[in-house]
Amino acid sequence: MKSSEGKKFKILRLILGDQLNYQHSWFQNVDNDVLYTLMEIRQETDYVRHHIQKIIAFFASMYNFASWLYKNGHQVHHIMINDPENRQSLDANLNFLISKHGIEKFEYILPDEYRMNQQLADYCKTLCISTQVFDSEHFMTTRSELVEMFGDRKQFLMESFYRYMRKKHHILMEGAELPAGGKWNFDAENRSTFNKDLPIPEPLVFHHDYSQILEEINKAGVDHFGVANAVDFPWPTSRKEALAVMNYFNRKLLPWFGKFQDAMLTTSPSLFHSRISFALNIKMLSPTEVIESAITTWQEQPDLISLSQIEGYVRQIIGWREYMRGIYWAFMPDYKSLNYFSSFNKIPDWFWTGKTKMNCLHHSITQSLETAYAHHIQRLMLTGNFALLSGIHPDEVDKWYLGIYIDALEWVQLPNTRGMSQFADGGVVGSKPYVSTANYINKMSDYCSKCRYKRSERTGPDACPFNSLYWDFYIRNEALLSRNPRIGMVYNQLKKMGDTEKSVLQNRADYLKNHLNDL
Repeated sequence: MKSSEGKKFKILRLILGDQLNYQHSWFQNVDNDVLYTLMEIRQETDYVRHHIQKIIAFFASMYNFASWLYKNGHQVHHIMINDPENRQSLDANLNFLISKHGIEKFEYILPDEYRMNQQLADYCKTLCISTQVFDSEHFMTTRSELVEMFGDRKQFLMESFYRYMRKKHHILMEGAELPAGGKWNFDAENRSTFNKDLPIPEPLVFHHDYSQILEEINKAGVDHFGVANAVDFPWPTSRKEALAVMNYFNRKLLPWFGKFQDAMLTTSPSLFHSRISFALNIKMLSPTEVIESAITTWQEQPDLISLSQIEGYVRQIIGWREYMRGIYWAFMPDYKSLNYFSSFNKIPDWFWTGKTKMNCLHHSITQSLETAYAHHIQRLMLTGNFALLSGIHPDEVDKWYLGIYIDALEWVQLPNTRGMSQFADGGVVGSKPYVSTANYINKMSDYCSKCRYKRSERTGPDACPFNSLYWDFYIRNEALLSRNPRIGMVYNQLKKMGDTEKSVLQNRADYLKNHLNDL
């Protein structure tokens, strides 16, 4: 889409693929001296190997956004992936447009990823024209707000930040200081195993035919993986569709979200989860409107939606999401290289195929390959749990998570993966490693009943690998973890084990770690 051919403009404004904020102040008035540009470039498709649905979703959403701008009278230059004029890098394309259209000023929106932030800052230093950067007008905090709030404190506790956010924005509050219902956190009520008698509404999906986009991606030679589903593409790729998914969640899924948010079920990949994370992370939705719409629904249906349900959802948005962004900007770029346990193993081949005999991982990885989606407990307590116990290098884990999930952008993926999931930051995000034996997986899912491995056995060829790997993890990392008060019970149990039992567990774990591809 090029509404700019042969024209001169004073200002060039860049819109990145995750900056599709229909409500941004940039777009409220038409200025014919301004040219907007969006770019499909190999720089962004190739910096990590992506799931094909993720690439399609970005390209389709960018196209729909560019079309919306054009229909609303704005001047747009959308560079498609196979455009003959596409230089396939941000800097080169910008230089071309600035020269072609006689641009006098370059403007961009503050990027959310460190690498892009650095690239644009460096690029602006090379220009002879003026430049200006604008806020994304999306988040409920600034980049530095988390650091400013905690000051000199050594630990950045999410719970403290969450309470600060509730007070600041007056969300679920009774007065200025008291939380609704007298409690800040209903997490203990939101960890239930699934009630199999409860009907689960089907998620709202769409039926786009994006086969042409897939054809262009393949024509460009972009490397990718996963199932494309391009002729029946299910994800929202416009603000109108994103709002529909948000409203569907509020009406159909919110009443049970909090209680069963940690549950995993073979027959339902998303259960009561909202599936708005892609739309939210590329800014088609704002966190403020997501929260306000959910709270309004709760207020209208207090008999159907309990306080614990709405609190669990609010915490995910203004607690974890904003907190993770704050952590990212507080500790980058060093955060990306942290490896607290000095893990070094390669990720197993079956992380890319789903072909493992462990039913929980087979199911969750296959689901991820087919849909580019898994909910947070599948990510944390299945794939993440296994990666941490197996000693897989955090770099390997980061690349997999960043590539496979449709909602994965580094600012949110990295602190969730390297921090929360892999504890590679040594406790900046999580107060303890999130690892478990098969008992937890069996409690929260229906995966174990049909598994080739036996969840109740610790050692031997039929034992669930999670069991020996779990105990081996704590034995080999005792010097790093034994003083952690949140896991003292684990080391008390280890003290009661005999040396022979520990040795057998470690021998089994060593075998597993040396044969990860065979599991």
